[in-house]
Amino acid sequence: MFIDIDHIQLAAPKNSEAAYRHFFHDILGMPEIEKPDNLKKRGGVWFKCGQHEVHIGIQEPFTPATKAHPAFIVKDLALLKETLHAHNIETIEDEPLENAIRFYVNDPCGNRLEFLERI
Repeated sequence: MFIDIDHIQLAAPKNSEAAYRHFFHDILGMPEIEKPDNLKKRGGVWFKCGQHEVHIGIQEPFTPATKAHPAFIVKDLALLKETLHAHNIETIEDEPLENAIRFYVNDPCGNRLEFLERI
């Protein structure tokens, strides 16, 4: 019945699009996707992540997700960590998983994100 995941959505406060563009596009390198015209009035911004999409949706009032989170599979976790540290973004270590190394970061508005590499 289920085939795959099309996208994930993260909530964000009003007027946070520039911060998310900087984080997801400039730092992480995800291409921005133009939102459909009928959804542009809602605000937010979308990005491409492999075959999936990351949607940043505006939610008022906003509360960051500090436990629930997406997990992004990456090819070179050490390089990603260096890149994040070079932009003064703190990485948060957690217990290792079998066959994976990982860490967490908080996005520009405090949502928890996990990055992992299969080993």
